[in-house]
Amino acid sequence: MTASRVTNPNSTTHTPAPTRTCIATKQRRNCSELLRIVATTRSDGSVAVVADPRRRMQGRGAWITPTLKAWEIADKRRAFGRALKVSTQVDAFPVKQFIATHYEAAEVFAPAGDVRVAKQGGRKNDNRKT
Repeated sequence: MTASRVTNPNSTTHTPAPTRTCIATKQRRNCSELLRIVATTRSDGSVAVVADPRRRMQGRGAWITPTLKAWEIADKRRAFGRALKVSTQVDAFPVKQFIATHYEAAEVFAPAGDVRVAKQGGRKNDNRKT
């Protein structure tokens, strides 16, 4: 017989929020700090990456820090297609537009923290500057 889990309503312990990894910066953050993105197929057969702020769209999702700098890093690394496991070229411009209209405009009044890129794994004794 397995014991059932009983929660104490008077407990002050906090359940940690789910964390995800940003496809651009490789930093783990709370889901509430990241923007979910999903690949969709257009009527002409091309693949576009769109923002999913409500986190309800069907399909494989990925997470990105909602800044234009993070978007540029992900686009340069071709991280959108890789994270969403899409073998064709993807159009990530709709995500850039969404970030610019919904997040960057708000940062004018409340600047966000610095976006840092985690160092990628490489060869041993790799002395190149990043």
